[in-house]
Amino acid sequence: MQTQVLQKTETKVQKIQLVKGAFTPSEAFDVVSALIDEKINFHKIQRLQRWEGDHNCSTNQLDGRIEELASEKQTAREFINSLRAQGKKLSINGVLEITVSEE
Repeated sequence: MQTQVLQKTETKVQKIQLVKGAFTPSEAFDVVSALIDEKINFHKIQRLQRWEGDHNCSTNQLDGRIEELASEKQTAREFINSLRAQGKKLSINGVLEITVSEE
């Protein structure tokens, strides 16, 4: 009897379904806003940690990303508010895709 060795295949991409469903405009904005706020807070904590390690460090990249996210939040607010008056329901499908970097 021969023993076979099975090779484990390495997963290169992992997908996580974060949000899926139909929402009222208010609910949709709450969901989108909460996700963006979490990401903004993540970058603010990173910025603070860098500053604590080196008061002269540059945080321009993090500052820029925080501003981009704040702008995206405003864009989402305007889009959702434009649909609110029409009594529309909104569908959100948010998939987080994690990919292994080959560095």
